[in-house]
This record gives sequence, structure tokens and C-alpha cells, in this order.
Amino acid sequence: MNEPRSRRRQSGRLTVSDVARFAKCSQMTVSRVVNGGAGVREETRLAVEAAIKELGYTPNRAARSLAGASQLRIVLLYSNPSAAYLSELLIGCMDAATRLDANLVVERCDPERDQSRMIQRLIESAVDGFLLPPPLCDDTALLTRLLRAGTHAVLIGPGQAEAHHGVVMIDDYQAAHDMTRHILGLGHRRIGFIIGNPHQSASALRLAGFRDAMAEAGADVDEALVRQGQFTYRSGLDAAIDMLALSTPPSAIFASNDDMAAGCIAAAHRRGLDVPRDLTICGFDDTALASTIWPELTTIRQPIRQMAETALDLLAQEIRSDRAADAARPRLATLDYELVQRDSDAPPRT
Repeated sequence: MNEPRSRRRQSGRLTVSDVARFAKCSQMTVSRVVNGGAGVREETRLAVEAAIKELGYTPNRAARSLAGASQLRIVLLYSNPSAAYLSELLIGCMDAATRLDANLVVERCDPERDQSRMIQRLIESAVDGFLLPPPLCDDTALLTRLLRAGTHAVLIGPGQAEAHHGVVMIDDYQAAHDMTRHILGLGHRRIGFIIGNPHQSASALRLAGFRDAMAEAGADVDEALVRQGQFTYRSGLDAAIDMLALSTPPSAIFASNDDMAAGCIAAAHRRGLDVPRDLTICGFDDTALASTIWPELTTIRQPIRQMAETALDLLAQEIRSDRAADAARPRLATLDYELVQRDSDAPPRT
């Protein structure tokens, strides 16, 4: 048994991951044992302590200090192209972190980077939990990795409940349905729709809400007016340019977020069209962008700041319940949305 230990010492510093692998448990469990946390079965605790002794593992003092402190250490992972969305999200997280006396760590998580190594590094630095906004909330591989590591995570805006992690969301389907009915109520029938990032579940729900509202009103959906976007300004601009170049262009466009709606307004201005007299344009999210562009956007107000605050609250409750060996853990919070009417919508020209 001494041979593996000497080989490991020659290859580099031992980590929580090494102990977890040896003891056949999660890294979070090892962290709880090292820091005297509750909620660990005696059999598992003994296995971890035996692994620590056998491997000669010495916990990092700084990490132990952080893990044992009352202050929570929360990581906000992000990989979202919308600066307006991220700004709202970050403000909500910072407000909640101040209120909860939590240490907020912000990390970019791109597909090109080694997610596994990054997550391991964060867990070994005694992170208590993770906040995952779109599109990371729909990243199955990432969710599985966090689950296997035994760490806590709350998802922001995934579009649906998730079995193993806490969720904060709105009813994306009904919100898109309501906006479509609003546009139909103005008298529009030839309505374009720009889909969001195809890897996000909320995008499919918003598209379904649009399609169902159109069908219920007996209005045909011209597939030439349904365009794929990426939740970016550029994708909205390109989609609107294509739609407005058709021989029979739409009289209204509903974009799945404000960034793409702003791109639509720019495309309309390029063609000399007046928004909203020549073309109605509506968005989704009600970020700061919606009320700073001209004309100001009619949009769905998704309470992004409140969602971020609620997510951090849920995460803090989960972590503290786990520390107290309390099995009751909050899971799902569905917040209200609002249709905000401003200056970018009007009845179609006769």
C-alpha cells in the first residue's frame, strides 16, 4: 500500500480529488470530513479518514479556513453573449451576496476551456456552491459533473425543473404566448419570430408559445418568417434583414430577447422603415437595453435581478441545511413575468 503513495508524492501535491477517488466518495464529502461538517455517515467518514492517512494527504490551510467559515463562497459561472442580461444578473447576485454575507466568485465558462479541470480547481478551493445562468443551466455534461462532485448548484432560467439541482425560472411558454396574443390583438397576422439559442430549453418554450397562440387565433405561421437566432444583436439583425427582404415582409417581428429585437430595429432603420408605424418589433427580458434604444421596446419583463437573488437565497438554504444534516432542501421557484408595453408596437398600416 505504500508504493502508490510514494508514486503520488513524486507526481505532485495530493488533492481532494485523490482522496475522494481512494475513498470511493465525492469530493464534497471529503471536504465535509476534513472540515468536521455534519451529514456524513460514520462508515463513509472512517473510509475518508483512512484514505487521508494512507495517502498522507495534508489539507490546504487556506481552503480549510474558507470551508469552515460561516461566510459562504459561491461561484457564478457565465457563458452568455448578452451583456445586458449579464449586467442585470450580476447586480442581483452582488445584492444577494452582500445581504447574505457571501463571497461571490465570477468565472467565465466557455466550451473551449477544460470544464473538468476548472470545476475541480474551484471545488478544491472550498467553494460551497454554483449558480448557473443560461446557457450553462442547460449544459447536461456540466450538471452531471457537478452532481458527481457532490456539490450544490442552482440553475437560473432553464425553462423546466431539474431532478438534482435547485431551479429559479419563469413560465417562458406562457410569456411568449401572451406577447403573441398582444401582437395579434393589435391586428397583425403576418408575424415574424426569431428563435433564441437552440441549446437553451427556454428557446424552444418561447417558440412553442408563439406557435400555439398563432394557431389558437387561426393565424397561419409562414415558415419563411421563423428564423434561427443566437440571442445576440447580430443574429437578430441578420434574421430581420432576411425577413424584410421578402416579397411580402412581416408587419411585426417578435424576437426571443431584447438584444435580437434591437438588431431588428436597426435592420428596419436601414430600410427606412418607421418603427412602429411600418413595423412592430417586440422583445423579451426587459433588460436595460429595452429602455435605452429608440424606440423603447415593448417586451416581456423577466425579473432577472430577482431571479439571481432568489437563486442565491435557495443555494444558501441548501448549503446551510446540508451543513446541519437537514434533509429538507428547497428546489423550485417560479417567478412572475410582465408584459411591458412601450413605443415599438402599433396596429399595422391599412
